[in-house]
Amino acid sequence: MKKPLLDVIFASEKRKNVLLLLQEGPMQMKAILTCLGTTRQALLPQMRMLEDHYLIFHYEDTYELTSIGKLIADQMAPLVSTLNILDNDLDYWGTHNLDFIPPHLLEGLHDLCSCKVVTPSIMEIYDVNKEFFECSRRSKSLTLVVTFLYPNFPEIYGEWIKSVEHLTFIASKDLFERIKLNYGNEFTKYIDTGKFDFFVYNNKMDFVSFGHNDYCSFFRLLLKTGEYDNKQLICCSSSAIKWNISLRDYYLKDSTPITELQSKHLAGKYFQLQE
Repeated sequence: MKKPLLDVIFASEKRKNVLLLLQEGPMQMKAILTCLGTTRQALLPQMRMLEDHYLIFHYEDTYELTSIGKLIADQMAPLVSTLNILDNDLDYWGTHNLDFIPPHLLEGLHDLCSCKVVTPSIMEIYDVNKEFFECSRRSKSLTLVVTFLYPNFPEIYGEWIKSVEHLTFIASKDLFERIKLNYGNEFTKYIDTGKFDFFVYNNKMDFVSFGHNDYCSFFRLLLKTGEYDNKQLICCSSSAIKWNISLRDYYLKDSTPITELQSKHLAGKYFQLQE
């Protein structure tokens, strides 16, 4: 009697990993054993079960997915990747608001790949993440989608604008009003460099900030209660950057470009953009 396919696939880590491994193409048993770090004696019973359920077949010592196996493995891979991301820190993902992510990108959450949750010390709560800051200085492009400014933002943005070739800045409506009121001179200087594209998002932002440079993506999320949380999420992979670019484009399409500002207060004394 055949077992349910869910049991065949997920009741054994070895069987699950064989299917995901063979998704890349046919492999000889020796290579499979090396990749999985196991022995032929331990793996053969699992391979037989996969064959008995028409998920794989073999010729000589080479194994390959069947058509059913390919169908299942293609569906498995995103799910397993998503589960791995969530399992890395389930408490973080379970307690933070993800509603700001559009459905088509939420389905592709697995593209974030390896992420780490960073909890800054009390002394670092109001500082930019050092890893993201340094990576941004080495990047050609930088995107910031934000609802707040760091206390020392003139120093931070000044360093980034000197380094990058292009910076996309999307602010919430509330932040834009604050910038107009207090920091118009600074942001006028940024715009005048020709490297700083300023936008205002016209709808509500249910997050603190997110952004990406050429090396990693960065997120500050709100708790599900709407409260601020100082934990930071950094995802450093090419697929995470592509995912973040798609998220940026989603917010960019409902944003208004800003080409000039008039400040009610002369705040230029706080910042001199270096040539």
